[in-house]
Amino acid sequence: MFDSVTGTADLFRVLDLTGVVANALLGGAVARAMRFDLVGFSVLAVVSGLGGGIIRDTLLQAGPPVALTDYRYLTAALLGALVAFAVRFEGRGWDRVFPYVDALALGCWAAAGAQKTLGVGLGWLPAIGLGAVTAVGGGAVRDIAVGRVPAIFGGNTLYATCALAGSATLVVVQSLTGTDAGLVAGTVVGASLCVVARWRGWMLPEGVPWSRLPKPTLPKPTLPAPVRRRRVSTRRPGRSTTIRRWWNRLRGSRRSR
Repeated sequence: MFDSVTGTADLFRVLDLTGVVANALLGGAVARAMRFDLVGFSVLAVVSGLGGGIIRDTLLQAGPPVALTDYRYLTAALLGALVAFAVRFEGRGWDRVFPYVDALALGCWAAAGAQKTLGVGLGWLPAIGLGAVTAVGGGAVRDIAVGRVPAIFGGNTLYATCALAGSATLVVVQSLTGTDAGLVAGTVVGASLCVVARWRGWMLPEGVPWSRLPKPTLPKPTLPAPVRRRRVSTRRPGRSTTIRRWWNRLRGSRRSR
């Protein structure tokens, strides 16, 4: 029994620290894109690497966050910041490696967050939710810190959905077997689904644009064209008009002769 508990704790710690390092590298990549200095690299790496776990431990209220009591977590985050500061993560090679690093971090933390939630005595639904929060919380805080809309809000391939799938896999496998296979299965499912979703371009649908029904358009009545009446002048002929008429009559009588 002791060996089983010790093995589960060690595997949980390895997965948790792997997620910290992976997310710290991603935070450092964002810091390089924003042209930050070493302090900016460190802050984004710590926020990205430890933010999700701190949110999870704060919500669980099972003592201080492990990132503040176990120095290995802060050390792993700062190590990821130094690596990202010293190595330029860009180009075609980084574009090929980045999806796997991101997927690995998501799978590790989804499984670790769900496992810790079950360990404090909560049920399956909080375990799935806090597993997803652990996986995506640090990245969301990092994006807000640099003034960007968090990627989990949409417009990107599946991310939070993959974290939910990984957490749910751990809950199901652990309830059926009661062994450490749930940690491995949750990590593999979450990471694999994230990679496949990015490769296939899977995205959730956007909001349905509910709009009002158009008003019925009635045909306009066709009226006949108005009849223009000839305007009759009521003015009396003046003197000049009368003289002109007489002159025209006189000329006409002369021509007839």
